[in-house]
Amino acid sequence: MIRITRHISIDENELEEQFMRASGPGGQNVNKVETAVQLRFNAALSPTLSGPVRERLRVLAGRRMTREGVLIIEAQRFRTRERNRADALERLIALIQKAAVPPVPRHATKVPRAQKRKRLDDKKHRGATKLLRGKHDAD
Repeated sequence: MIRITRHISIDENELEEQFMRASGPGGQNVNKVETAVQLRFNAALSPTLSGPVRERLRVLAGRRMTREGVLIIEAQRFRTRERNRADALERLIALIQKAAVPPVPRHATKVPRAQKRKRLDDKKHRGATKLLRGKHDAD
């Protein structure tokens, strides 16, 4: 079991790993060794995720989640398979931890009276300055 939060733990059987060749630098090694990892987690069918957490995860994941609810994380930053595996798992855990925390509701506030007064005074001052720029009658 992979512990995400106090209430959320994921069974390792829910994760599917697929290894492939990484792109980018690496010399001859990059053409013969499959070090990149693609981690798949079916969030839609996971019994440990509640509905609100699943929905927040879908929003946070964006294009990394398929229509069927499968979260796909690709890791190829490192040259070794083990480090890429650990990186993908860490990123999955961080994403689920972020989705597990509900957003803080926004409380509507009023603009302070002093701030309104200052804004109106500034407008009057700018208007007076602009009045001086106009043409004057030479009586």
